[in-house]
Amino acid sequence: MKIRRIAAALVVAGLAATLSAAPAVAAPAPGATSGNRSLASVLLADGNKFDRNWRDYDIVTEAVLAVLAAKPASAVGVLTDGNAALTAFLPDDRAFQTLVKDLTGRRYHSEEKVFTKLAATVGIDAVEAVLLYHVVPGATITKKDAVKADGAVLGTALAGATFKVDVISKWLPVIRLRDADTNDRDPYLNPWKLNINSGNLQIAHGITQVLRPIDL
Repeated sequence: MKIRRIAAALVVAGLAATLSAAPAVAAPAPGATSGNRSLASVLLADGNKFDRNWRDYDIVTEAVLAVLAAKPASAVGVLTDGNAALTAFLPDDRAFQTLVKDLTGRRYHSEEKVFTKLAATVGIDAVEAVLLYHVVPGATITKKDAVKADGAVLGTALAGATFKVDVISKWLPVIRLRDADTNDRDPYLNPWKLNINSGNLQIAHGITQVLRPIDL
């Protein structure tokens, strides 16, 4: 069954992440920031609840919480450590709705159902692997850095997994992230959701699709 093969491949990717702490490709050096507010605290600031706004980050927040509840020692926990420099690329809730439709063939119309179906379909280890693929450890990559990064290949917290930066326009900006799935739409940075948690070692940028560490 296709869904089981996908889940198995993501689990393998997640297990690989536990074998090596270092990304395959070095990320840019951390920026000159010193704040230690964690991204987890930012994600939880709106009260940790599903809503009807598909352009915020409730599903990725619940995914992080679910992984840490099931696996307290998960590398996803770095999102709670504001002293650890990193850049996270955050898919909005609509992006997860699209991913679940691609996995199951059905579009769900509530955030809670999307999250529940994702976890039930692929399992917590695969959810962990996907989250790790969205984190570039050791680097605070600001909007200013990102628009200068055309062609850069970034190593992620999922060991051995990378994605490529494609700067289409510096001015809006329009920036595409080329992931491991070669036949589906690549995510773009949302130009109105950049520099989330600016001034801190942990920074995030909103993206329009879920980065995929395998070819679905």
